[in-house]
Amino acid sequence: QVQLVESGGGLVQPGESLRLSCAASGFTFSSYLMKWYRQAPGKERELVAAIDVGGNTNYADSVKGRFTISRDNEKNMAYLQMNSLKPEDTAVYYCNVVGRRIYWGQGTQVTVFS
Repeated sequence: QVQLVESGGGLVQPGESLRLSCAASGFTFSSYLMKWYRQAPGKERELVAAIDVGGNTNYADSVKGRFTISRDNEKNMAYLQMNSLKPEDTAVYYCNVVGRRIYWGQGTQVTVFS
């Protein structure tokens, strides 16, 4: 079955960087659009970045120029490089793929504190 496992979250100070990873299995990874979402406390889940099968990317305005999404089809991995982190980036970050239904990972916590 489809499985998405995120990792790489942590506790950092403003201006620092983190790299999130999403290990995918149970589907033909190279054939699917992959997305990263995040959900901050008390807020709705929001789309952060997406990468299509051709490697084309799209970002939320709030992270443009700071975050980079990428994928490794050989390893069935998606990544989110997050630079210049801000306190408002604090959230649980989720990997997402849409197949027969919408699939989510368990999420990884990112906390940016002053």
